[in-house]
Amino acid sequence: MEQAYIYDAVRTPFGKFGGSLAGTRPDDLAAHVVAESVRRVPGLDPARIEEVIFGNANGAGEENRNVARMATLLAGLPTSVPGTTVNRLCGSSLDAAMMASRTVNVGEADLLLVGGVESMSRAPWVLPKTERPYPAGDLQLASTTLGWRLVNPTMPAEWTVSLGESTELLREKYGISRERQDAFSAESHRLADAAWTAGRYTNLVAPVPGTTLERDEGIRPSTTAEVLSGLTPVFRPLATGTVTAGNASQLSDGASAALIGSERAADILGMPPLARIAGRGAFANDPQYFGFAPVEAANRALARAGIAWDEVSAVELNEAFAAQSLACIDAWGIDPGIVNAWGGAVALGHPLGASGLRLLGTLTRRLEASGRRWGVAAICIGVGQGLAVVLENVHGK
Repeated sequence: MEQAYIYDAVRTPFGKFGGSLAGTRPDDLAAHVVAESVRRVPGLDPARIEEVIFGNANGAGEENRNVARMATLLAGLPTSVPGTTVNRLCGSSLDAAMMASRTVNVGEADLLLVGGVESMSRAPWVLPKTERPYPAGDLQLASTTLGWRLVNPTMPAEWTVSLGESTELLREKYGISRERQDAFSAESHRLADAAWTAGRYTNLVAPVPGTTLERDEGIRPSTTAEVLSGLTPVFRPLATGTVTAGNASQLSDGASAALIGSERAADILGMPPLARIAGRGAFANDPQYFGFAPVEAANRALARAGIAWDEVSAVELNEAFAAQSLACIDAWGIDPGIVNAWGGAVALGHPLGASGLRLLGTLTRRLEASGRRWGVAAICIGVGQGLAVVLENVHGK
């Protein structure tokens, strides 16, 4: 079996909902990271890219009609480069990377470009068609920004609660306190600001032309656990609720991409690989406990890589909510210090379709910077799923 490697990764800065990237179409965000991926490899003939796979969670707005194909055309790649779009909600772009690695493993391609994009600011309202023509009553628009919409009435009600209420259920089940959530969230902002200040993201982030945003817009360096403790719960009354706007990920806009290829891709690109995709895992559980699904997904990925948690030196776990991240970290029994050392989604933002590759790109560069060998990227997914990938630093100790 061929081995699959990550050769490079790049993303946009992540913009706040209604913020600096709200004026940029999602297909243009995607085209930017496609073009940037090619620009960063001066010797690459774009026609050598055998497939483009993009993740996107919405698909109802300007990213419709297969945003992977739209992005390659807008970026000026040859029309001979095919593209397909994947939707596994928050896990979409990590799924794209997993699919690409399998394509390399079975020898069907030597070089693929994978990515993910989401503009939550520009996600449209949709108006469903009526069951019969000329209805006399009012019709209601549904927002496609986040969460359930147009729910099938036969779906069990306990499965279709909001993501925030799901997190309240999860933190009750695993005993995650409000204090831990707020402390975790404040640390996410501190670590993200420190990483940017130290230049950790310089080689990972490419600003979008026509915008002024140069770093992730949601980072609040002055945030503390004490400040966050004063925020009101969003999904439950103050007496019983713990999930707030401060200990949850932010609605965001952004795009991410990576080059994945075989060992032969080193000659095509004129550069060595950074990390080997050593294991993959997927898992599903009850939809209302979606935040816990990364636990088993990562355990399966590690088993397939043939290693154990005590060999892992870096973890990138998407911070959909502080409570679900803490539940996963507790279940793995790992040192919290190896998790999201350059900040997480609470600070950086969570543009759904782009987040998986943000994790994978950051993990790749963290392993490179540390010289350590093994890392895990994991993400929870609405409706009760989780994905995980194990990376091996090809130059690691």
